[in-house]
Amino acid sequence: MLPLLINFNGEIIPAQSRLFTAANRGFRYGDGLFESMRMLKGQLKFADLHADRLQRGMKALKIDGYSQTDDWFLKEKAGELARRNKAKHGRLRLTVYRDAEGLYTPTQNKMGWCMEFQPSDDPRYVLNEKGLIMDIFTELPKPTNYLSNIKTCNSLTYVMAGIYKTQNRLDDVFLLNQKGYLCEASSSNVFVVYNDHLYTPALSEGCVEGVMRQVIIKLAQHLNIPVTEAQINPGILNEASEVFLTNASRGIQSVMGFGVKRYFNEMTKLLMEELNKL
Repeated sequence: MLPLLINFNGEIIPAQSRLFTAANRGFRYGDGLFESMRMLKGQLKFADLHADRLQRGMKALKIDGYSQTDDWFLKEKAGELARRNKAKHGRLRLTVYRDAEGLYTPTQNKMGWCMEFQPSDDPRYVLNEKGLIMDIFTELPKPTNYLSNIKTCNSLTYVMAGIYKTQNRLDDVFLLNQKGYLCEASSSNVFVVYNDHLYTPALSEGCVEGVMRQVIIKLAQHLNIPVTEAQINPGILNEASEVFLTNASRGIQSVMGFGVKRYFNEMTKLLMEELNKL
């Protein structure tokens, strides 16, 4: 495989390049945000939704230049990077950071950015053959505020959840918010099927406003599956018939077990089939 290339502020360079100094605000303070995206058959999926979320996130963080990061920008830069890496399928990450000096208070709000590409052999979303075994991560609840729905570079909650997952030999973990309600998983949104009704935590519960979350909600509505965004007591995990996770990179992942509880995946498979038709 050829060495991977990245796009750093408009320049295509080797992925192993040394990019910035210790004064970089993304490194020092997590002062930035990112988008995880998927390219299939040379096409960036749901570019308009990613661009909309990115621009709203940059506005919220008061990073200048958000008007530049529209869907044309994402598709153009992703396509160029895929061609340079000689691949048609893969995962992309665009990190946007505040390119400024200063301590906590920045000297300016200029945008800096870096796009990475990881090639894949899959030309479609693939449902995991073996369902995930999960538990609840309770050591560090996620706060609910206007930054909670943004994929910021300050990701210590997810890092600690990942360490807990590894230490306990789990495939993933559920995160709770500061009030003890179901929020999300370590890198995905959560959907629960209960009495043939689809539920997912509302954005007011502190979950990331996932692009795939939006897509699945619309797909469910198109299929006449009742879907509700709600405040969800984690106790429903013991009563649900199905549970699945969603994110832009993997599409849908089926959950097989939570403690001694085991789930089906009938609706999960149906939604994955509809997703791939898109």
